[in-house]
Amino acid sequence: MYQVDIAEAQEKLVELIEAALRGEEIAIAQDNQPVIKLVVIPKQTKPNRQAGSAKGMVWMSDDFDEPLEEFKEYMQ
Repeated sequence: MYQVDIAEAQEKLVELIEAALRGEEIAIAQDNQPVIKLVVIPKQTKPNRQAGSAKGMVWMSDDFDEPLEEFKEYMQ
């Protein structure tokens, strides 16, 4: 990782972005204190989904859609 001043970063932004895309980390400093780190955001891979992969893992009770005992008085 190397450090550049904000003024230099403004002048060389395209070059700094290209360096980050190559995997380098760049610290941008203000008053010789690093305040920002320029890094590439890794591509996020989608999980390998497959229809039916949870088959048998979920079950539903036979009385699933029956009214709850606590609400019978309201169901009249």
